[in-house]
Amino acid sequence: MAALLWLLIPLVAAVGAGLWGSWAARNRKTGDVTELNGYARFREAMERAHTGTETDPLAPAAGSMPGVESRTDAPAVH
Repeated sequence: MAALLWLLIPLVAAVGAGLWGSWAARNRKTGDVTELNGYARFREAMERAHTGTETDPLAPAAGSMPGVESRTDAPAVH
């Protein structure tokens, strides 16, 4: 009876490997079309972000903080 139990271990492993292999080889619903559409949307967004003026979007507006010198007025540190 113990020999049959030892033969059951490879049988369970083979069934598990077959199930995993069928899951790994399944046909996925998404493909290159979805990826290419996403990349096209990314490129369009990047082009929109770079059109316009060449100012720093993180820089404070002129006169927005009274009494605070701008970064360009500060002395250079070497």
